[in-house]
Amino acid sequence: MAAEGVRFTDFYAAAASCTPSRAALMTGCYPQRVSLPRVIGPAAEIGISADEQTIAEVLKPLGYATACFGKWHLGHHPEFLPMRHGFDEYFGLPYSNDMWPHHPTSRRYPDLPLVEGERVIEYNPDQTKLTTWYTERAVRFIEKSKDRPFFLYLPHSMPHVPLFVSEKFRGKSERGLYGDVIMEIDWSVGQILSTLKRLDLDEKTLVIFCSDNGPWLSYGDHAGSAGPLREGKGTTFDGGQREPTLMRWPGRIPAGTICRQPASTMDVLPTLAHLAGAEPPKNRIDGKDIWPLMSGQEGAKSPQEAFFYYSGWELQAVRSGNWKLHLPHNYRTLAGRKGGTGGQPAKYEQGKIGLALFDLEKDIAEKHDVSAEHPDVVRRLSALAERMREDLGDSAKKMTGRNRRAPGRVQAQRQRE
Repeated sequence: MAAEGVRFTDFYAAAASCTPSRAALMTGCYPQRVSLPRVIGPAAEIGISADEQTIAEVLKPLGYATACFGKWHLGHHPEFLPMRHGFDEYFGLPYSNDMWPHHPTSRRYPDLPLVEGERVIEYNPDQTKLTTWYTERAVRFIEKSKDRPFFLYLPHSMPHVPLFVSEKFRGKSERGLYGDVIMEIDWSVGQILSTLKRLDLDEKTLVIFCSDNGPWLSYGDHAGSAGPLREGKGTTFDGGQREPTLMRWPGRIPAGTICRQPASTMDVLPTLAHLAGAEPPKNRIDGKDIWPLMSGQEGAKSPQEAFFYYSGWELQAVRSGNWKLHLPHNYRTLAGRKGGTGGQPAKYEQGKIGLALFDLEKDIAEKHDVSAEHPDVVRRLSALAERMREDLGDSAKKMTGRNRRAPGRVQAQRQRE
């Protein structure tokens, strides 16, 4: 697939964990703006607000068929599930697959629901079949929607831990269970692409492949690798949020190209709206149209002045161009130790970084603080951070910001109905 489209090297998830990164993708907003800055689970009484517009809701007025198969994680109550937010079909897990009674470090979770539409059809399903089930549903959806425009959102539960793989891929890779899981996801992508070709939809369909956050390093051999990037999931170093991203649209996106301009998952919604001729959400969104980057237009630059890295409500870093300024903050780290084995995580330590400036063009690993050599850059990025604090707040400065919107809440939503 990489040779057939564009590869983004500086593409960011808007957060380093599940719920906030998905909230950003679906709404085109920083998760802090829609008040979903942290992971939510089975006890949560909040979710995505009905006042926000998802990608599906933006496209539906133009006649798009819409479906979501996989992990949602924007609220598990019926009013927060995909069917209430622009999707015609839903099948999958409402939150992470580790939030069940067999979690390796916590037994507080209830039985894990498998949901179809808004109905629980099974508890604690056979997770070895999830990737296959999602893929089969996706193929059927494409087949029945072939004569109309469609939007398919396929957020696989894997390779989130606990890892499960079907028998057809078990033991087939050289990377153990994790490698087997990735092989099956690769198979899933192949099934989608071959279906598009078989139905003569190949040149009519934009395909985007990305991740929601970096590898969960404490799980060791059950986690991926951030390669040269620093740290992983749960941190605002690039190992937590900078994701390998591929985009493919034969005839529209030049094959075998590389884009080194910064972009993020928040940019997907406004870009799809532009391409479809849809009206973008009336609420303020943070994403920008990145079609010039995707289509390889000569001289195209990132439309964003800056990208801001939050952990929960705390603003921890800001990137502008190749410069990334970390604000003083704590972070979790293995401090050079290996992660766990066999699905059991290793314990993190607490790390701390002060005000530090990195040139990501020369120092992708964020190792060499050059703030002393570039005080002008520090001042400029610090000013951008202060502007963002006024907009969305910063718990480290005890600032709430002016432009946060409320999440959906169970009682308020039901009273409205």
